[in-house]
Amino acid sequence: MRRISAGWGSRVTSHASRRIVVKCGTRLLAGSSGVNHAFVANMAQQIAQVRVQGAQVALVTSGAVAVGRSIVALPGDALVTRQVLAAIGQAPLMSHYSECFAEQGMTVAQALLSRADLHNRTGYLNARNALSGLFDAGVVPIANENDVVATEELRFGDNDRLSVLIAKLVGADRLYILSRTAGLYTADPESEPSAELIPDAGAISRVELERIAGGASHGGLGGMRSKLQAAIEASADGIDVVIAGGDEPNVIVRLESGERLGTRFASQGPRRSSRARWLSSSVAQRGSIVVDEGARRALVSNGSSLLPAGITRVEGAFERGDLVSLSDSRGNVFARGLVNYASGDLARIRGQPSAAIGAILGASSGDEAVHRNNLVLIDRDAE
Repeated sequence: MRRISAGWGSRVTSHASRRIVVKCGTRLLAGSSGVNHAFVANMAQQIAQVRVQGAQVALVTSGAVAVGRSIVALPGDALVTRQVLAAIGQAPLMSHYSECFAEQGMTVAQALLSRADLHNRTGYLNARNALSGLFDAGVVPIANENDVVATEELRFGDNDRLSVLIAKLVGADRLYILSRTAGLYTADPESEPSAELIPDAGAISRVELERIAGGASHGGLGGMRSKLQAAIEASADGIDVVIAGGDEPNVIVRLESGERLGTRFASQGPRRSSRARWLSSSVAQRGSIVVDEGARRALVSNGSSLLPAGITRVEGAFERGDLVSLSDSRGNVFARGLVNYASGDLARIRGQPSAAIGAILGASSGDEAVHRNNLVLIDRDAE
């Protein structure tokens, strides 16, 4: 059975040029009384320290909805309620960030993103250029989902996924996902006192990791399962990931000094190109293709193209040239790529040999459903 790569990433990063993304969960940032000012101030102090050592840091923040709820007690959790609460809470949340970071001599910038903004390559590049410009100006970007305009269909789902996207956008070397839990445990530590922290995800099989990852956390949309998925996807793009406790004293400074905290996911290879990082991003995908085991093995182990013969099911509506995910029969997404055929045509030729495409459709756009040059694995240890 294949396991997630053990150990820390093999890529050597210059101490003076590393780029870090830090994601802070809702339970760290906000509660019933509003913003946790002490936590924000502590984050500012730590980030100031690692910036002096040469790091560039971007923050991914949650908490706007929770802060809004502490101000206006709206009942329920419907989409429109979350939109209203986010609109109320975003300003005071950023006010705390601005104040605390200014005390450390830093300027922050708010970056509100939605999936709709990043569906196409142009939007993705615009966001990347804006974030790069902020780094060049010595500013700390603070990203959050734009909940005010997000719909159920176009939500990131949780900020763990957003943190991976930001890490890809800025070409990060490391991603630190901070929450109230000190890392990934063998069981839920809140209900199982005997649960043990897993220091290295490479020591545990993928099946076991997915089994022990818990459900949604109280107060936010993310849970340990989403953090696990985020870590796997980011590490496949050459990013070293740590899931750690945000309440741990000086957690960012200590991680940057090399101390072993939380659960580590080593990068699974060199950092990918900008185009490959965009292809691997779930934010732009329009649909999905389910493949049989033979096709999955050929794609993962041999670097092959996907042929119609290996397709068992087509899900969603998409056009030729759209980005889709590729999954196995168990629903595990292992790759993403640009399709050569629209969903309707692909449904007609699935399971058929490439030689029959012309006869079935009346014309052929090539033997491949997804060419290997337009395909990336999102889990390099999937075989």
